[in-house]
Amino acid sequence: MSAYDKIYDAVKTIPEGRVTTYGHVAMLAGNPHWARVVGYALHKNPLPGIIPCHRVVTRNGEVAESFAFGGGETQRELLKNEGIAFEADGKINLEKYGWFE
Repeated sequence: MSAYDKIYDAVKTIPEGRVTTYGHVAMLAGNPHWARVVGYALHKNPLPGIIPCHRVVTRNGEVAESFAFGGGETQRELLKNEGIAFEADGKINLEKYGWFE
């Protein structure tokens, strides 16, 4: 199984209405040093409707402005549609919405 396949499998486990970080996905995929690799993999996501890459955010709770499927505003809308609220500073409260299982 390739690194990207492991990453995609990990991202598929993030529940609707929750987010996790690039670093956490890297850990779930088997290598905690793969945070950047996670970003590369998600940018090439072959199944955006099935692999919910919009649920992956930075360790500070920020969306990716370079979100591959429409930019940061699209990622925000997808997350809002799942019930995730953004703070006044534009970040997601990871204590409330974070998924780190």
